[in-house]
Amino acid sequence: MGRLVSGLISAVLLAVVAVLAMVSWVYLTTERRFSRAYDVPARQLNVTVDPDRRERGAHVARIWGCFDCHGEDLAGTVVADAPPMRLVAPNLTAGSGGIAARYGPQDWVRAIRHGVGPDLLPLVYMPSHDYWVLSDEDLSALLGYVQSVPPVDASQPSLLIRGLGRFLFATGRLDLVPAELIDHEAPRPRAPAPGPTVEYGAYLASGCKRCHGPDLGGGIIGGAPLDWPAAPNLTPDPETGLGPWSQDDFVRALREGTRPDGSAIDPVMPWRNTAEMTAVELAAVWAYLRSLPPVRSAAPEGGT
Repeated sequence: MGRLVSGLISAVLLAVVAVLAMVSWVYLTTERRFSRAYDVPARQLNVTVDPDRRERGAHVARIWGCFDCHGEDLAGTVVADAPPMRLVAPNLTAGSGGIAARYGPQDWVRAIRHGVGPDLLPLVYMPSHDYWVLSDEDLSALLGYVQSVPPVDASQPSLLIRGLGRFLFATGRLDLVPAELIDHEAPRPRAPAPGPTVEYGAYLASGCKRCHGPDLGGGIIGGAPLDWPAAPNLTPDPETGLGPWSQDDFVRALREGTRPDGSAIDPVMPWRNTAEMTAVELAAVWAYLRSLPPVRSAAPEGGT
């Protein structure tokens, strides 16, 4: 009996030690990644604010999803508050609680393109790996718009990565530091000329990969709230993707939020943003999607 009790105690102690070791590893691993300094180059752009450029900047902010996280007034929002983490997009304005007062021109470029803050620490969940491709023209227009919006006094709660979020991050199941995904020393990508081309469509569709995956084949959206649906397959696969769709179907979906059968697209898909895209931009994205190799996916049919 004594041996049995002694064995149980030993097993419990070993389990406790193993759990503590795992917790320590997760914390130290994630803390090292969160606290890594990125001394990345950040070119200063020529930012001018005039009505035309401001309008272009607002358009870029809309179609690239800035309002989705930071709010229509750019005063910030709590993007998600779930067991893994509380994700918070900061107030971008010059109002009380905003970051504009402490961001210089290079800080804005570094944050948007590199996912790195003024302290050179990585920004959590800022999708800079999508915005890395932004052309100088579009980025300067965006910065001009952001810096011209009216100040809003609003403070957001602090970002919080809970234990589950740290575990998922440490084990490669969740990307929380986009700065890790960027080659910061790579030459700037060539900005394609606007037009209904595959190249311009690839440029505009960079942000689509955030939800639909690197191959745009759809699937579970990493880091999204648990009640979000899987992202559909956007490739030309005839059974699980956009194969049966026409260009008119695609434009209607991104302009009106309806599929070819008339059913409504889940509001998680930001079709109200894509509704602001020009006819040329939509034609370019369609040309790009049609050029992709088909991917057979378990994601729901109907792309978007």
